[in-house]
Amino acid sequence: MMATPTATADGGDEILKARTDTREYRRIVLKNSLEVLLISDPDTDKCAASMNVSVGSFSDPEGLEGLAHFLEHMLFYSSEKFPEENGLFKYVIEHGGSSNAYTTTEDTNYHFDINTDCFDEALDRFAQFFIKPLMSADATMREIKAVDSEHQKNLLSDSRRLRQVQRLLSRTDHPYHKFASGNLDTLHVQPEAKGVDIRSELIKFYDEHYSANIMRLVVYAKENLDKTQGLVEELFQEIRNTDKGIPRFPGQPCTLDHLQILVKIVPIRQGHELIVSWPVTPSILHYEEGPCKYIGRLIGHEGEGSLFHALKILGWATRLHAGEAWLSIEYSFFNVSITLTDSGHEHMQDIVGLLFRHINLIQQSGVSQWIFDELSAICEAEFHYQAKIHPMSYAIRISSNMTIYPTKHWLVKSSLPWKFNPASVEKVLDELSPNNVRIFWKSNKFEGETDKVEPWYNTPYSLEKMTKFTIQEWVQSAPDVNLQLPTPNIYIPTDFSLKDVKDKDIFPVLLRKTSFSRLWYKPDTKFFRPKAYVKMDFNCPLAVSSPDAAVLSNIFVSLLEDYLNEYAYYAHVAGLRYGLSLSKNGFELSLVGFNHKMSILLEAIIRKIAKFQVKPDRFSVIKETVTKAYKNYKFRQPYEQAMSYCSMVLQDNSWPWTEKLDALSCLEAEDLANFVPMLLSRTFVECYIAGNVEKSEAESMVKHMEDVLFNDPKPICRPLLPSQFLTSRVAELGTGMKYFYHQEGSNPSDENSALVHYIQIHQDEFSMNIKLQLFKLVSKQATFHQLRTVEQLGYITSLSQRNDSGVYGLQFYVQSSVKGPGHIDSRVESLLKDLESKLYMMSDEEFKSNVTALIDMKLEKAKNLNEESRFYWGEIQKGTLKFNRKDAEVAALRELKKEELIDFFDGYIKVDAPKKKSWSICVYGNQHVNEMASDKDKVVSPSIKVEDIVGFRNSQPLYGSLSGCGQLKL
Repeated sequence: MMATPTATADGGDEILKARTDTREYRRIVLKNSLEVLLISDPDTDKCAASMNVSVGSFSDPEGLEGLAHFLEHMLFYSSEKFPEENGLFKYVIEHGGSSNAYTTTEDTNYHFDINTDCFDEALDRFAQFFIKPLMSADATMREIKAVDSEHQKNLLSDSRRLRQVQRLLSRTDHPYHKFASGNLDTLHVQPEAKGVDIRSELIKFYDEHYSANIMRLVVYAKENLDKTQGLVEELFQEIRNTDKGIPRFPGQPCTLDHLQILVKIVPIRQGHELIVSWPVTPSILHYEEGPCKYIGRLIGHEGEGSLFHALKILGWATRLHAGEAWLSIEYSFFNVSITLTDSGHEHMQDIVGLLFRHINLIQQSGVSQWIFDELSAICEAEFHYQAKIHPMSYAIRISSNMTIYPTKHWLVKSSLPWKFNPASVEKVLDELSPNNVRIFWKSNKFEGETDKVEPWYNTPYSLEKMTKFTIQEWVQSAPDVNLQLPTPNIYIPTDFSLKDVKDKDIFPVLLRKTSFSRLWYKPDTKFFRPKAYVKMDFNCPLAVSSPDAAVLSNIFVSLLEDYLNEYAYYAHVAGLRYGLSLSKNGFELSLVGFNHKMSILLEAIIRKIAKFQVKPDRFSVIKETVTKAYKNYKFRQPYEQAMSYCSMVLQDNSWPWTEKLDALSCLEAEDLANFVPMLLSRTFVECYIAGNVEKSEAESMVKHMEDVLFNDPKPICRPLLPSQFLTSRVAELGTGMKYFYHQEGSNPSDENSALVHYIQIHQDEFSMNIKLQLFKLVSKQATFHQLRTVEQLGYITSLSQRNDSGVYGLQFYVQSSVKGPGHIDSRVESLLKDLESKLYMMSDEEFKSNVTALIDMKLEKAKNLNEESRFYWGEIQKGTLKFNRKDAEVAALRELKKEELIDFFDGYIKVDAPKKKSWSICVYGNQHVNEMASDKDKVVSPSIKVEDIVGFRNSQPLYGSLSGCGQLKL
């Protein structure tokens, strides 16, 4: 492995870093034994820190499930030095940052980021959590309710329900068996009944487990290493060190009693999934050799001859993933998860038999040097040319692994297997045996057929014991298919040279335009990676013209991906990813990754579009998959349902999922075969190509697309007629009007309700944009504090800006299991009155501080090519083409006066604002559905109660489009 070393402060191991990484690193250990990694990045716009504490839910005391998670909530609340509730959260939000924390089985991680000029104070606030946290008595019950609200949100999550069944079926004396997250029952009801004071237990847990010597800190700063080191030593050396050892939980959580089992589980959502699981030797113990990564790549391969390809041809599976599912030094699981079709569900035994046959093939073929070398080459390329990510994400990634890996591999971790050792691979392969297996089979078909219930999530399941002879019979009776190992990957990049860019264009330029397409081009002048970003948006008038057309377009795109999978999967694993998706006016092709062989993949995709034919057997599978996806819309979180209704009322040419499901039920392969030629017959392709690509290459890519699709003697596509250019238009709400929409939640089992309170304000204009953004910045933390922390309405609480095709608005959303949407809406109205007072009383200094924070946020540079490209592509798609938006809005911000912000609020946002246009969408869970009728009765003139969203939208005027056909004229 080739990597760049960077010296550490103590003269110990070198820290290996990527060749393209220009940041400086230093490991230090404070006098209290706190181990710290300092990172200096002079180019950063954000500073960040992440503290990882090596204790998690596995250390919860018996009968106090969720205590570690509850401590995470309380510790991050306030400290003796900074006693204000949620003080750090408030401070970082007001200065362009964010903060959060999470608890896993063996770790708790706390983290934040912030604009660079405020980092020192934020770091001081952060350090105090670990020195003298307040954990105030009056906050205890509120945060227990927050933990419970988080649990209520997760009750209908199939992934969490499965995980808890897996935990249940393990050793009762191993902490893996526990319920980890906690709820009102475990943190309040049961302890109170036993006379246990939960706050005392909380402080006791903190005193017993939180010690500097089992903490790992990453500090990502703009300053040089020496200055950052001085700051860290000053702020963090007072964290007490009690010389605690890192808690260890040796042994596998599964005994023989928990192996050779078949577990049938009833999920919430429609569909069938098979998870075949084995306890295995943790790969962290052999991370330089990558045994699970090697095996996962072979079992999870999707090319021709693979297990997935065989299951797909048989019509039994639509997805397969294989890999290690638990990263622990003591134990691990290797999982193969397969999404089954209805037919696959009926052939579960055959599928398991083929899986074991495939494992036997891998064992008999021996561990191959060339396959390992290929895997190593791909991982090495991705490591050395990795894009920069946000500092907070980077700090979290490193801090959470500092206890696991030696210092020199903190950055590399297990991403680069470079030691070829067949023995370690063979050891794990031997563990993937019928003797060692646990099979979890999820399906709605099992409803009424199970005899057990998991207690925490009330998941129905049943348990059967198997023997190795059962599996052997399945192997022998499985169909005779030709399973093979992958062939060499032609897509592995070998040319990492950077193009000589002569034109240092700051913004995208219109490089080429014809009646068929338009090409925007932006060379890489910032990131210097051998990567590219390509977007092609096929604007097809027919695509969204009706629910039937929208469904057929969806199936067309899904079938295209299905046909390409065996071929394009090789590109995917080599770091060249493509995607096909529906867009507002058609469908969109994306290619992202190494530029070396990108044009080869693009040509293959364009060929597949040109030669598209409907295969009836694949149509049936995709139709079944899409049908389940639409049916599962009803199981979305209530706040997601409310957001969907909001989009429905605003976006022209959007259709309810119920109508699309109805249209889908009648469609056959012949309908799609007739539709696709009509879909493609008139189209215009909007293109954007950026990165390590020369102008001539970009033009050649687009010209090739045109030659295949438009310039053939019998062209599949013809240019759009002038009247056919589509525009994305948004419904305009009535000025001075307040609208209400009340709807029962689509999942009768969900107790949560939700409110979206939307205020429509203006169409894209710089001076209005900055006033809205500044108001959101000033109000975001106050909204969270009042609605979530003080009033405890729900774990999901947010204030955000909304942008629908260039129409801007403000959006409050809250999901709650304790209050109905009508009550929540009244609390939002009350909050707006509080925000009015906050705004009027704001000092000039506070106003300037907020303006400065917003300017810093706007001037924050893109971290990587994808981030930069997403911004420019958004301008192109919306038709705004304001590539200089950030600079123009910053210039407007510098001129903004406090009185103008207040006038903006008074005119558009406050409760009785004369220009206000608001919309309250109320979704009622089963706890509050009986409140819906009375809430409807409370809607009195001049407010308007809407019964039919689409009918209402069709009655409203539309904002003028920002991308009229005039912009596309040649």
